[in-house]
Amino acid sequence: MWKKAIICCLGTISSISIATPVLAAEKIEFNYPPFGDFDVSVKDLELFVNEGKITPNFAFYANRTKPEQLAQLRGFLGTKFQITPTVMSQFTYSPIGEKMLLRFGEILQTRNRNNGFHALRSALILSAASPEGLTLINIIKKYSSPSIRLNLSETTQIIGQLSGLLQKRDIVVSQIQQLSNQEIANSATIDFSQKPDIRQPGDFQSNKFTFTLHDRARDGKSKTVLERKYDVDVYLPQPKSTTVKDSAPYPVIVISHGLAEDRNTFVYLAQHLASYGFAVAVLDHPVGNSQQFQEFLSGIASPPQPIELVDRPLDVKYLLDELQNLNATDARFKNQLNLQQVGIIGHSLGGYTALALAGGTFDFDKINQECNPNRSLNISTFLQCRASDLPPDNYPIKDERVKAVMLMNPLNSVVFGDQGVSTIQIPVMMVAASQDIFTPAVPEQIRPFTKISSQDKYLVLIENATHFSVQSDLPTSTSVIPVPQGLLGPDRKSVYSYMNALGVAFFQTQLRNQSEYRPYLTASYAQSISQAPLNLSLVNSNSGEAITQILDKLYQNYSNLSNQN
Repeated sequence: MWKKAIICCLGTISSISIATPVLAAEKIEFNYPPFGDFDVSVKDLELFVNEGKITPNFAFYANRTKPEQLAQLRGFLGTKFQITPTVMSQFTYSPIGEKMLLRFGEILQTRNRNNGFHALRSALILSAASPEGLTLINIIKKYSSPSIRLNLSETTQIIGQLSGLLQKRDIVVSQIQQLSNQEIANSATIDFSQKPDIRQPGDFQSNKFTFTLHDRARDGKSKTVLERKYDVDVYLPQPKSTTVKDSAPYPVIVISHGLAEDRNTFVYLAQHLASYGFAVAVLDHPVGNSQQFQEFLSGIASPPQPIELVDRPLDVKYLLDELQNLNATDARFKNQLNLQQVGIIGHSLGGYTALALAGGTFDFDKINQECNPNRSLNISTFLQCRASDLPPDNYPIKDERVKAVMLMNPLNSVVFGDQGVSTIQIPVMMVAASQDIFTPAVPEQIRPFTKISSQDKYLVLIENATHFSVQSDLPTSTSVIPVPQGLLGPDRKSVYSYMNALGVAFFQTQLRNQSEYRPYLTASYAQSISQAPLNLSLVNSNSGEAITQILDKLYQNYSNLSNQN
């Protein structure tokens, strides 16, 4: 039991270091009943991190920890984060940042057992401003309390919950892979080498037109932006030859980016879909795009407001209205756009946007239950809980022109809940990444997949992929937020081919009703293009009930185990 407690303590330190890089000032103190108070010296930790030395005092803990855990702890403590003090200050003073600090302040208390909120904030900013930069050890030295009091009972509970969540995720991922394999075993064999390779470009080239849209009706209604003004790139297909089968009017697909992204994030997907005869419109949402987010982090713009959860879908509705006008009046577009057959692709917050346009509705009872207070280990809930500041209302977001949606790593579990997504009846393709720590697969994609009412839905699971695996591989210098390589995951080129192929198959089937593409929406096809380590699995509506049973059984077992403890 004693050995377990020591490992748990050091594991807690390393885990919290990842989420909130703070440990202590001169020492870390914790109480382990019934054995009493213990502490870890900062100087001992510094020697361990900088030189790999284990002092006699630190050996008491190190000798009770597995070598691989000790090496991992040293790596966490010594990692330097490329974040400026301005960026750190803006984040920690933002509504989401403050709520996160308050949550971690309950765990990492001051010596007097007070919430460590203010000490954490100052330590983060001062460390980022120091010559040594933002490292965990440097944050320790900048902590304004002589020591940090580790709330061991709270952290032990959190580590237990986190361990349980990860175990459940791995079980669910494995079970979905098995369901996919069962579908393959029960279906007729298809030789996809004899079929067109839809990972390759299609029979169209495209012209790109860039427009600036200005929704004056919403000007001045947000504290974040005075004008609802934003740029849009439209990729309009042009047949390469007169023998091309499909012709105008072309179904329209809108791509909605996530937070700190922009209309360049999914260029690869826009160009590929246009090569198959879809008119693709990719917009920069005026709030939360890469430029505006950079301005916020630089201190010259306000953080996104809760109303952005309403305004984002309205950006897309206004775009569709303007495209309708252009289709009637602009010679470059006249009668070439089919705006009654619209598809939406969304990533992360853009995935939420697509779900809202598809008919997802706010569940304010769920929002209030989960957000007051927010004690979730799901990072995306801090963003979703901004909805708790919205006046409860039936917001007119759904757009009847939208006939199908493709969602990549969407967030929705709190803002919509089970009830809010159950109202969605159009075809849905849900893409989940097993290693996504920002919008975790089980609560944000897999469970919502089972609750969506549509009878034509698909769940795509990419093993070992992260939240960033679907994004274009842009130069690091252009990234608004520097993402460590470990969070990017394996090489993303295979994921691009997955999204290109499945996007073509899904929208050709749903927007054009071309049945010859339906075989590509199968577990067999997913297996045929799957490339390790980013293994691809796909299940359809028929697996919804089986996944529900898997989730219910896991959550019941987990609940029983928690009650026993």
